[in-house]
Amino acid sequence: MRRMSDSAGATQRVLVTGGAGGIGLAVTRAFVDDGARVHLADPDAAALAAVTESTEAVTGSACDITDPAAVTAMMDDLLVALGGLDVLVNNAGIAGPTAPVHEYAPDAWDAVVAVNLTGTFNVTRRAIPLLKQSPAASIIVMSSLAGRFGYPNRVAYATTKWGLVGFTKTLALELGPFGITANSIHPGAVEGERVRQVLRDRADVSGRTVEDETGRALANQSIGRFADPVDIAALILFLAGPHARSISGQMLPIDGDSKSAQ
Repeated sequence: MRRMSDSAGATQRVLVTGGAGGIGLAVTRAFVDDGARVHLADPDAAALAAVTESTEAVTGSACDITDPAAVTAMMDDLLVALGGLDVLVNNAGIAGPTAPVHEYAPDAWDAVVAVNLTGTFNVTRRAIPLLKQSPAASIIVMSSLAGRFGYPNRVAYATTKWGLVGFTKTLALELGPFGITANSIHPGAVEGERVRQVLRDRADVSGRTVEDETGRALANQSIGRFADPVDIAALILFLAGPHARSISGQMLPIDGDSKSAQ
C-alpha cells in the first residue's frame, strides 16, 4: 500500500540531490513506487532527462550544487513542480582521487569539499524554510562508512563524510522543535561501477590486484557482500516515513558490519 506523508493525506514531496544515477536513482524509484512526487537536482543533464521523461512523478533541474545561484534556480523549479517540500535527501557527493595526504592535490581537496560539504549546505539552507511548512518533514544526509572510520588515501572524502555527521546532528538540534527529523546514513561499499573504480584505484596505489582488493574489502565485513542500492533506498524511505518520527540526530550504518574503511 502506498504511504501518504501526513494525516491530511497529502502526497510526499521529495528532493533528491544526485538523484539521476546510482544510489540516488534507487532512492528516486523507491519514493515514486511509494506514491511520492520527486524533484531531482543533478548536474548530468542527459541522465536527468532520461529519468524525468520516464515518469510524470519525477521532475528535475540540471544543477551544480556548489553554485548558490544554481541552487536558488533549482529551488524555484521545485516550488513550481511540487508546491512545497516534505523530504530532503542530500545524496550528491564525489569521491575524489586516491592518494596519500602528502600527495593529495589542493585543487582536488577543494573540489570534494565544495560538493560534499558546501553543496549540501547550499541545498539544505534553502530547503529548511519549505520543510518548516510541512507537517512531517525529514532530512536524510548521505554520509559513508568513511564517516565512521579513517580512510587511508581518501583524506578529502573521509573528512567531508565526517563533517556531514556534525552537520546532521546540528540540524537535528535546530530543527527538532519544528518537528523535522535529520539523520545520516553510512553505507559501506555499494554494488556498482563506483565501488569498482575505487577498488581499481586502491589496486593502483597498493600494487595488489583488483581481485585482491575486492577480497580484502569483503573480508572486512561480517556480511560478505556489497550493499544493494535498493536496500539503502528502503532505509531512506523508512526514515522519511511515519514510523521514524522519533528517530533524529542518528548515524545509521548499512555496511555489512564493517570493521574499518579499509
